[in-house]
Amino acid sequence: MTMKLNLLLCAATVLVFGGCASKTAYVDPNSSNLITTTEGINIQDFSQAADAMTASLIDNFINPGMLRSGEPGEPALLAISRIQNNTGQQLDTDMLVKKMRVALLRTGKVQTSTTIAYGGPEDPLAAEQQSAQELFEDKPHSRLPDYTLSGKIIEDRTSAGRTKQTSYIFQLSLSSRAGIGVWEDERTIVKQGKRASVGF
Repeated sequence: MTMKLNLLLCAATVLVFGGCASKTAYVDPNSSNLITTTEGINIQDFSQAADAMTASLIDNFINPGMLRSGEPGEPALLAISRIQNNTGQQLDTDMLVKKMRVALLRTGKVQTSTTIAYGGPEDPLAAEQQSAQELFEDKPHSRLPDYTLSGKIIEDRTSAGRTKQTSYIFQLSLSSRAGIGVWEDERTIVKQGKRASVGF
């Protein structure tokens, strides 16, 4: 009797835990099947904004030959300034900026400073090495950025009946060393829904 009871308990345990087990699969980050909600910025929102704004910067500023470098024969040097988060969420703005930096670097016309950035160096060790080299050789080695990139992410929420709408406005500005805005762009992503959905 005890053995039968144990077997029944084991079978019930397998059914309970087996039935609750979730199936996980890899999804292409460019797929239309990614989970999308109106409750926050999703990875595809950052990707869409970054791709569109990078294309705008390349098409409207770099390709027409307006990009200038302070060092002859060298790519222009870009530093990342503040990307202000005006949403109600905790955001890592690198999800927007990093994707843009990678694409700009691949043009061969832009490099990004990792020692000069808003809030401190991205790479503290590189900044220390740079300072040590300047001290040892008694001459400056740090190069001033030719351009700085700043921006803002704004959130707007509204609803009508059971339908919720959330808008995210991505704003970016490229400033020259003289503090003049030489390129700007704004992209708005609007999402509507009554609940979280897949491929929304």
